[in-house]
Amino acid sequence: MSTTNARPLAVLWNYVFIIFLVHALGLLAIVPWFFSWSGVALWLIGQIVFGTLGITVGYHRLLTHRSFACGKWLEHAFATLGICCMQDTPARWVAFHRKHHQYSDEPQDPHSPLVDFFWSHVGWVVLEKPEHRQIGFYERYARDILQDSYYLSMERHVKGMWIYAVHAVLYYLAGLAIGWAWTGNYLGGVQLGASWLVWGVLLRTVTVWHVTWSVNSLSHIWGYQNYDTGDDSKNNWLVGILAVGEGWHNNHHADQRSARHGHKWWEVDGTYGIIRALEFLGLVWDVVPPTGSTAKPSKKTRETAASSPRKLAPVSAETAGQMSFTSAE
Repeated sequence: MSTTNARPLAVLWNYVFIIFLVHALGLLAIVPWFFSWSGVALWLIGQIVFGTLGITVGYHRLLTHRSFACGKWLEHAFATLGICCMQDTPARWVAFHRKHHQYSDEPQDPHSPLVDFFWSHVGWVVLEKPEHRQIGFYERYARDILQDSYYLSMERHVKGMWIYAVHAVLYYLAGLAIGWAWTGNYLGGVQLGASWLVWGVLLRTVTVWHVTWSVNSLSHIWGYQNYDTGDDSKNNWLVGILAVGEGWHNNHHADQRSARHGHKWWEVDGTYGIIRALEFLGLVWDVVPPTGSTAKPSKKTRETAASSPRKLAPVSAETAGQMSFTSAE
């Protein structure tokens, strides 16, 4: 594939710095002074509260695919939890994901592993594609999101970083207060506050990042296909467990609006269970059931990524960054 007309990619140094810094600070979790069992508990709980409710339920199944409906207050609450994962603004996240579905594993795909694994996992996050900073990108893929003033304000101001910073400070202050009260001395509070910050915020951010990125990388490389979707999307059991149902990626590509990604009995989809529980409580409605995929069932429902590779030439990162404004419908 020719890349002669591709514009060069620029490194987003602010993204590189933030990702490096959060990873480095997250490594403080191996230092005994920062350890606490309550910090570990907050780390585990945070995978669900922020990773699942914020990214999987909020950013993905609600905002991107409109797999269910809910009140604006709840929608904004989910989105705010997603912002606390530092995975960019809701509009930008949605735009990239919708474009991925339109051009899955084609040259215009923002994060196809056909470039290489690193690109699909994190490289696309830290390299600037000029077309993705243009208003036309948002107009094409996230116009409905930006009609909401709350999401629009995230683009006009650096609100997302402030929200992340405030929630990190609140974690520390809560640990400080509880630790001080529990131990009866100020240093005990400082230690617990630091533990909650490292485990409950920084390490949790890192693990939620890699779980989300693995859907883009591992779930297009390793796994099996229930449906012939014409791309390399795979059902990956490891990502399915870690991402609470997002790893049944081939099913999702075959039936994108469905709130349920697990189609076989063994494909447990905890996120769908959360959505159904919220529906039972009357907090969400119009949950989109599996509609019957238009994709053909795959002849090898348990094929691995190594077998029967698609006949596609490798795609360069520059080519992957090219923009096309053809219909997204």
